[in-house]
Amino acid sequence: MRRKATAAAHAGTPATVKKLRCAVYTRKSTEEGLEKEFNSLDAQRDACEAFIASQRAEGWVLVPDHYDDGGVSGGTLERPALQRLLRDIEAGRVDVVVVYKIDRLSRSLMHFAKLVEVFDAHSVTFVSVTQSFNTTTSMGRLTLNILLSFAQFEREVIGERVRDKIAASKARGMWMGGSVPLGYEVRDRKLAVNEDEAARARRAFELFAETGSGVEAVRRLRAEGVLTKTGRPFDKGALYRLLNNRTFLGEVTHKGKVHPGEHRAIVPRELWDRVHVILQESPRVRANRNRRQTPALLRGLIFGPDGRAMSPTHTRRRGRLYRYYVSQAVLKGETSDCPVRRLPAAEIEAAVVDQVRALLRQPEVVVGTWRAARAEALDLTEAETLAVLERLDPLWDELFPAEQARIVRLLVERVDISGAGADVRLRLEGLASLVRDLGGIGADTRRAA
Repeated sequence: MRRKATAAAHAGTPATVKKLRCAVYTRKSTEEGLEKEFNSLDAQRDACEAFIASQRAEGWVLVPDHYDDGGVSGGTLERPALQRLLRDIEAGRVDVVVVYKIDRLSRSLMHFAKLVEVFDAHSVTFVSVTQSFNTTTSMGRLTLNILLSFAQFEREVIGERVRDKIAASKARGMWMGGSVPLGYEVRDRKLAVNEDEAARARRAFELFAETGSGVEAVRRLRAEGVLTKTGRPFDKGALYRLLNNRTFLGEVTHKGKVHPGEHRAIVPRELWDRVHVILQESPRVRANRNRRQTPALLRGLIFGPDGRAMSPTHTRRRGRLYRYYVSQAVLKGETSDCPVRRLPAAEIEAAVVDQVRALLRQPEVVVGTWRAARAEALDLTEAETLAVLERLDPLWDELFPAEQARIVRLLVERVDISGAGADVRLRLEGLASLVRDLGGIGADTRRAA
């Protein structure tokens, strides 16, 4: 009898109750107040932990991991803690998800349906400690959908109020946050002018207005060491974003409408208008205009078989421009037996550029350039030199003519024309200078990153 009683006593012990691992999930939409010692996330967790403790007799135990999303909207499922919780559910580490209210988990019916699918697939129960319902019954699911409908409605109303507030504030010229433009800093939640940066922003506008070319303006900004707000060298994307930002005019934009801003302008209206007259033209038109204004690519570099310089000239027929390089004998009306008296400019320029691009790939040119460049850049490696020279080849066709002319004058010492063709002599010191410039830009970018 004693043995039977003992067995019965053991059969009734709580050890037979199945252990349910409970994970507490908490969320707060904004970061306001999270720095406090006891914040909203802590309050939610305390309530959930107390509820789990009250269910200890049912085998509920709290898992040690914290799943807290602070400053994250309930309108998205891409939340770090929630995604970690879902991974733990799929790994079989959680049996019950406990939240303070269902809108802490999601405010969207569609998103919540996706979460319920994951819970059901892994036999996980969902519990809200302040809203008692059972999702295993049809009535419980109806109650849940009603609550979620109100939660989604509340989120949409809050969103509308926020959007209306932003629109009203911007109409009054107030800055409502976001990326701070170059030339400004935030003081007391308002934009204030940073004079050092403002000079850099104005310089970008001035160079674009002067050159009419994004590529040329970027090249000169880099040459002058002008950096963006993040401390990186300018590229075309950063330049065009800056040129189209009406904040520099002291204005605020919202959904296509422009309002006078509370902050001070740092770019004069006259300079802004000059820049935007240029921007209204298509890049192709600007490139053609720059090409017409650019001096001949080989001016002062090309010499005929008689050793005398060949000069650029042009003629126009039926509205088309034809460019040539001609010998001095032709220009001066001299009689000469020089075998090369006139060359089509486009053809000889293309031939010279092709030769230059081929020479840049020659091992002896790479080594010579590296040795010349090391005189001022001791840490420059041969591999980095090769990388810079290789970078020039695919970039060439994207450059504006003014930039192409600059590089040709930097790299080419002399082009000698003979009956056999063109002999191009490179300037290794020019190559070395180019490599140092481009290598320095790359190093600055790496340090900034």
